[in-house]
Amino acid sequence: MAKSDPNSILRLIPFAVGGLAGTLLLVNRLLTVSLTPAQARSDVVGIIACAVLILTGLIWQQVQPRLPDSVELVGTETFALDRTLPEALQTELAWASHLLLTNTVTRSLLVWHDGEILLRRGILPEQAVVKHGVILQRVLDKHQPVYLVALAVYPGKIEFDYLPENTQGVICQPMGEKGVLILGANAPRSYTRQDEQWIGAIADKLAYTISQMKIGE
Repeated sequence: MAKSDPNSILRLIPFAVGGLAGTLLLVNRLLTVSLTPAQARSDVVGIIACAVLILTGLIWQQVQPRLPDSVELVGTETFALDRTLPEALQTELAWASHLLLTNTVTRSLLVWHDGEILLRRGILPEQAVVKHGVILQRVLDKHQPVYLVALAVYPGKIEFDYLPENTQGVICQPMGEKGVLILGANAPRSYTRQDEQWIGAIADKLAYTISQMKIGE
């Protein structure tokens, strides 16, 4: 179920206060038999204050960013790490995935390399096989990330059956020549440009570590 924007009520406060104050000014004016110059000046100030509050409410509606609606992903909390990997690589995979899951909107994460799943972590379904589909192949061929900002509208979403069925956004980040870091979010259009740059840096670090491990074998 989608979560409502927690700031929606705050945006209505200037409207409510401005409208209430304006109504009270009008009632006070109607009930005043004899209007003095001081009262007239205070009415003018009150009207200006009400107008400013209402204008502030309009500006908040236009300027303040609304958080994308998020959902509860369907799946179970998972942490499946390939225990045949060198211990140093296991540690780095665990560290990198923890950073991404706790500091970005990522809720599901897979590290895929040369046809093998090195790590599955986060909210995930039972399906543990990564399909080598069109989108994954495109990432490997072009060595460029693919960000599906709203997965539900893409026909290629069937390729990602190893992610929760209601995943809202996906990033496929190249990780060296043969690897891909796959991230799933619980809200559409939720990754920022800074998030994308950071994800790219972490993927490059993992790719370097994997290449060094292979050299040492």
